[in-house]
Amino acid sequence: MTWTVFAVGAALSWGVYGAMLHRGQVALGNPLRALLCVGLAYFLIGVLVPVGMLASQSGLNGFNKEGSTWATVAGALGAIGAVFIILAFRAGGLPTYVMPLVFAGAPLVNVLVSMALHPPKESPNPLLYLGFLLAAGGAGIVLYFKPK
Repeated sequence: MTWTVFAVGAALSWGVYGAMLHRGQVALGNPLRALLCVGLAYFLIGVLVPVGMLASQSGLNGFNKEGSTWATVAGALGAIGAVFIILAFRAGGLPTYVMPLVFAGAPLVNVLVSMALHPPKESPNPLLYLGFLLAAGGAGIVLYFKPK
């Protein structure tokens, strides 16, 4: 169950991400400056930390083309998502609107893509589709009743 601690850590980090990114973007006066700072943070944490950890385990070899390609595509998608969030803020969106849409929409997309890449052995329970509707409706309710 250690994975749940890490999942909660990701939820907490990403839950605060939008508000901090918006605050930084406003203070910097240019969304591209904020994106550059995000890129620097990704480099420091996403490159230097694993290089150090892999080096300490003698694990800097053994990369293969398929795994490296898919992992790089995933990283690019994460960075593209950050660009879209910054552009949403630049276009006038606020974290209280943008982030609920992102975080309600992402799990729906994730399940659909995961099912396409790894087709289930059995038909999904019809309640899955009810869950899709509830997640979308929940995001709508959060957006409608958000604090002013």
